Amino acid sequence: MTFLENIHIIHRMKKTIVLTLILLTTLSCSYKLSFTGGSTGDAKTVQIDYFPNNAALVEPTLSNKFTEALRDLFTRQTNLSLTTANGDLYFEGEISDYRIIPITATADQTAAQNRLTIAVRVRFYNKLVEEDNFEKTFSFYSDFGASKQLTGAVLETALEEIFERLTQDIYNAAVAKW
Repeated sequence: MTFLENIHIIHRMKKTIVLTLILLTTLSCSYKLSFTGGSTGDAKTVQIDYFPNNAALVEPTLSNKFTEALRDLFTRQTNLSLTTANGDLYFEGEISDYRIIPITATADQTAAQNRLTIAVRVRFYNKLVEEDNFEKTFSFYSDFGASKQLTGAVLETALEEIFERLTQDIYNAAVAKW
């Protein structure tokens, strides 16, 4: 092949790639997909009620922080408007477990590491696609050194880690169908 023929082939390949990208972009615009792979379908609003702490051990700020973390995730990762009533997608539930247990021991049989576990019972309703409704418990944990008190920065770090995982798991179950 001559040099000019090679340039002509490359030019045709570029055109094909550009046209393919334009076609894919155009088709993808007809679906409401978030960057995390979830689809909100025709939903326009999401309602996330306050999640009270019904666990035996109560951390005073836990309910507010969890509820806000879940609301924040949905407003960041979807184009849904947050509403206080009649949401197309609706979440309610409660914090059902908050516990701290020792998970590793030292040679003198004292705790070397503790684990904070939080479980949240979630009821999800999709007014537009009722077969997507579910009721599930989601749970996650964070480990911390036994010599540390679960207050201040240690507590905030543990809650951040747990809430990040819990809210993403709830999102995936409701919107991404994982």
